[in-house]
Amino acid sequence: MESNKVRQTFLDFFKSKGHEIVPSAPMVVKGDPTLMFINSGMAPFKDIFLGNAAIKFPRVADTQKCLRVSGKHNDLEEVGVDTYHHTMFEMLGNWSFGDYFKKDAIAWAWELLTEVYKIDKSRLYVTVFEGSVEENVPFDQEAYDTWKLYVEESRILKGNKKDNFWEMGDTGPCGPCTEIHYDGRSDEERAKVDGATLVNNDDPQVIEVWNNVFMEFMRKADKSLEKLPAQHVDTGMGFERLVRVLQGKQSNYDTDVFTPLLNKIEELSGLRYKPEDEDKHKKQLIINIAMRVIADHIRTISFSIADGQLPSNTGAGYVIRRILRRAIRYGYQSLNIKEPFMYRIVPTLAHQLGQQFPELNTQKILIEKVIKEEEISFYKTLEIGLKRIDQVCIDLTASHTGKVIDGKVVFELYDTFGFPLDLTSLIARGYDLSIDEEEFNRLLTEQKNRSRAATSVDTDDWMLIEKNKKSSDNTIAETEFVGYSELECTANIIRYRKVKAKNKEQFQIVLDKTPFYAESGGQVGDAGTIENINEKINITDTKKENGVIIHFCDKLPENMEASFVAKVNRNKRTFTENNHSATHLLHAALRQVLGTHVEQKGSLVNEEYLRFDFSHFSKITDEELAQN
Repeated sequence: MESNKVRQTFLDFFKSKGHEIVPSAPMVVKGDPTLMFINSGMAPFKDIFLGNAAIKFPRVADTQKCLRVSGKHNDLEEVGVDTYHHTMFEMLGNWSFGDYFKKDAIAWAWELLTEVYKIDKSRLYVTVFEGSVEENVPFDQEAYDTWKLYVEESRILKGNKKDNFWEMGDTGPCGPCTEIHYDGRSDEERAKVDGATLVNNDDPQVIEVWNNVFMEFMRKADKSLEKLPAQHVDTGMGFERLVRVLQGKQSNYDTDVFTPLLNKIEELSGLRYKPEDEDKHKKQLIINIAMRVIADHIRTISFSIADGQLPSNTGAGYVIRRILRRAIRYGYQSLNIKEPFMYRIVPTLAHQLGQQFPELNTQKILIEKVIKEEEISFYKTLEIGLKRIDQVCIDLTASHTGKVIDGKVVFELYDTFGFPLDLTSLIARGYDLSIDEEEFNRLLTEQKNRSRAATSVDTDDWMLIEKNKKSSDNTIAETEFVGYSELECTANIIRYRKVKAKNKEQFQIVLDKTPFYAESGGQVGDAGTIENINEKINITDTKKENGVIIHFCDKLPENMEASFVAKVNRNKRTFTENNHSATHLLHAALRQVLGTHVEQKGSLVNEEYLRFDFSHFSKITDEELAQN
């Protein structure tokens, strides 16, 4: 079954079961401080699971673009080495928000896989949660009994908390899950070793294809669990893995999801992708890994740019730049491609996926030009880095002081010039030198630890002010925003929590009514005060998280149940609004002077200045800047 038909069959099946088919959310997340990229199928529905958004459709199905560059099986440096992990992937999902639960979810999963897709039942295994004494969560008897209607008991395996209890994060909705695994080994191998012993044991041919999560609990900040008022179903099936199963392949890269891209890379490099020769020839393994990396990464980069995230030196843009440079390095080092080539793969990708994801077609020229500019820039950086490592090797050899390059130098090459450890090591060996890998790893670990410490946030649970709570079950975001027409209003605190970031303790409060504009569209959040006759609390910032308007303050009021007058800082709001208007004028001027392809890709608007991010094919000339 051709991959586009696999995807459509999934959507059509769940449409027949009463599901609303919704489009993929952008892979790049805007306005959520907890997430850079959509990393799972459920991420776009967080507000519903957290009770901060109304349920529009109780049953939904979709295919969601996802990006993962960290985690147990998704380390960026490992992608391309195996046959089934990716940075960007599609997650097919069906969702129930307080509607059907375990019995229907399991029945439909089995029906789709075995009756519609016609997958061999003898190759399928399922897992259910074995329970946890310390969590006081029992064995998932309902899931087990439901599976017994379809699967012999020897194929129903009990899984531990690590494998069969899914959590959104350190806090939030969570619950037991049941996974479906496929054994893709040959009949001879299956006869020798029982597939049940290989489930969740990292066998490349016995893989998880579908996970059905049953949202039953809320994980609180103190790690305790409480029962959710409504039960939800959150499922995810890896599209690339499913296609591999249905096309009878041993690798995701052997399916038509990737073969058009690999064919194009073969054309550009003059080399051949031969996975059957990996075990016989190390050189062929190096070529194959490089081609897999490039085929994987061009998808990530193209979708990110199409969704509005350009490569840059910070935040999400830095992640995209790292991924792009990793692909270029593999082309340079393993395929001997010494000129920009990634941008030339984009038309193949757009032709392949443009019908399902039209943004690839509408943004194709922009994607090509952004990637090409990045490639040209990075090749210059590579040249500088190559000269730097050559000079280090020459100097060390001439000094006769040793045969080992300092780990600090190796780390600088990695951090500044994007040189991978193996490339530096390869060049060093050419001079009969080695590198201090232990020192390099120590510095890399220190950098990772600093990064984690800088971004770690300890967040307490929300504390409700019962007197001021509007909703009896607290399932809908309660705040009424009046800030477009009013800069002050009477308000009550309905919940609050303590947060600690970068060793600074702050508080976040939610009001039943607010004039404070939350940071959005590049415009900074409002500041001001909430006050009454007895006290005055400074509001230092306003943000929106999971659909809730949150006000930041350094201390809490003494009387949380009192009424307050919420006042926005008028001067800050006025000057910020002026600069926001200026960004629209600047956008119009840029389109008039440079062309209608210019689109806003990001901005920062505060009371002092504005920053407008956009993409253009070349450096703006002085004459263009001077035009009115």
